[in-house]
Amino acid sequence: MPVVYLPHGGGPWPWVHVPFGSAAELEALASYIKSIRDLPKTPPKAVLAVSAHWEEAAPTVMTSEHPPMLYDYYGFPAEAYELTWPAPGAPKVAARVRDLLGAAGIESASDPKRGFDHGAFVPLKLAYPNADVPTVQLSLKAGLDPKEHLAIGRALAPLRDEGVFIVGSGMSFHNLRTLRTPAAAKPAADAFDAWLRETVPLEAGERDRRLAEWASAPHARAAHPREEHLIPLMVAAGAAGADRATIPYAGTILGLPLSAYHFA
Repeated sequence: MPVVYLPHGGGPWPWVHVPFGSAAELEALASYIKSIRDLPKTPPKAVLAVSAHWEEAAPTVMTSEHPPMLYDYYGFPAEAYELTWPAPGAPKVAARVRDLLGAAGIESASDPKRGFDHGAFVPLKLAYPNADVPTVQLSLKAGLDPKEHLAIGRALAPLRDEGVFIVGSGMSFHNLRTLRTPAAAKPAADAFDAWLRETVPLEAGERDRRLAEWASAPHARAAHPREEHLIPLMVAAGAAGADRATIPYAGTILGLPLSAYHFA
């Protein structure tokens, strides 16, 4: 199976109006996300989603057979809290995730009640509108250490040969304070995105070394004052192993660059 890192947009978009980006920008992003369904050459047995919107003391997997929805946003119209995406869970895949992490010496945990947050259900509802793929979410580890998340990805790489499609969901640029003045933020956003587009397609050793030191990249903290939306990329890169990345989507929101990466 391939591995993907993608931008998931904002809040309950695209089913509820969210005041960011032009219609053309948003349509381009939605079209890209829909396309990831066609990336695996065979239908996946399950999806493992690593969302920017879940952090725990140890990497934690949801284990429910029927995960609920988690509307982890606020201030939207009522319809934002009526969205559904009733994909089945995959408890056996969740158990396998824990086994692989344990074999790598990484402590983990499980959560039988956790629901799909918008970092998972937004892109997956676009890609799999029939909710016909079993799905497990995996949390980030508190502290957001990039080396730890690269190691988590490496531990989970065997899932790819077991029919599991790993999707890291975040945003390659995530500084909400700049969205009211995007023109002022553009030079820093462009510089950081250029660094990402140079770094992620490198061979694995140099790629991972640079990703582990992402905070020293040009304008890194202007692009990510807090890095939770970038860290799913580390898990994806770790799981990619020697596979080199391509850049299937290089778009903008409010004129600020966003990019996605596929490893296959």
